[in-house]
Amino acid sequence: MDTTMMMLAPGATDTIAAAASMASATGLDLPAAGEVMTWWQAILLGLIQGLTEFLPVSSSGHLELGKSLLGVHTPDDLLFTVCVHGATVLSTIVVFGKDILKLLGGLFRFLNLFGKPNGHRADVSGLCHGEKRCAKPNEETVYIFKLVISMIPVAVVGVFFKDEVEGFFGNGVRMVGCMLLVTALLLCLAQYLGKGRHEIRYKDAFIIGIAQALAVLPGLSRSGSTIATGLLLGDRKEDVARFSFLMVLVPILGENLLSLVSGDMAASTIPASSLLLGSLAAFVSGWAACRWMIRIVSKGKLIYFAVYCALVGILAIVW
Repeated sequence: MDTTMMMLAPGATDTIAAAASMASATGLDLPAAGEVMTWWQAILLGLIQGLTEFLPVSSSGHLELGKSLLGVHTPDDLLFTVCVHGATVLSTIVVFGKDILKLLGGLFRFLNLFGKPNGHRADVSGLCHGEKRCAKPNEETVYIFKLVISMIPVAVVGVFFKDEVEGFFGNGVRMVGCMLLVTALLLCLAQYLGKGRHEIRYKDAFIIGIAQALAVLPGLSRSGSTIATGLLLGDRKEDVARFSFLMVLVPILGENLLSLVSGDMAASTIPASSLLLGSLAAFVSGWAACRWMIRIVSKGKLIYFAVYCALVGILAIVW
């Protein structure tokens, strides 16, 4: 599995170009810009989304590059984006299913302390104020508090700066290239300066959340930014990857829900088969990439992705 993934991720752009050439040679339809997305394009874009959502190489940036190389410029591809993002969220839930259940169980146990007249009273601040019956938040509840704190910056950006952020998309591959170079710099700094010494603190969670909010820019890797930031703050390697993948679940689900209720996808012309195949490809590749990335961070081998992001970024700029 590791060898296969190593061949896929660093060679994503070459794979896309080769697939496009093969499609022409074998008679697969390659629609002109603005026409309906084909099934094989949906599979390739789904694979790209799943792989690059968790690998520190920017999923949004690679999707922009992939669409450019494949000639996919459909004006109504929001539904496809929602589907493949939802599929990658589902893959995260599958990988971290036991962790999520443990966190929720701990939260419910803590909340159950409220409303018990003769039982322990929960104290969210962790201070008992001299009362022996006061209970501190358990480990799971504290972790959830940190996840919530990490979501505040991206929520602010999503609510107040949505139009400004969307304006960065569609600005061409040079924008993606510049942000990939920033991603490469962050990964280099984390590789050589990141010293894992302690668990993630509340202030660390907020700063990591700021990194996630900035990573809405195409080409700036979300996982790369959050993991690199956590390592530079001195958080332990084994904790950073897990926190990075869990903190994105609610924002992506919330964004997808808003897109669904907005009605913007009602007129989508992308075939149901393309949506299904793209989502399936995103789920399978996302599941594999998530498990692989956890091992990569624990071993501290981010420099390879830094080199890859730098090379692709330079190619995108001089395209």
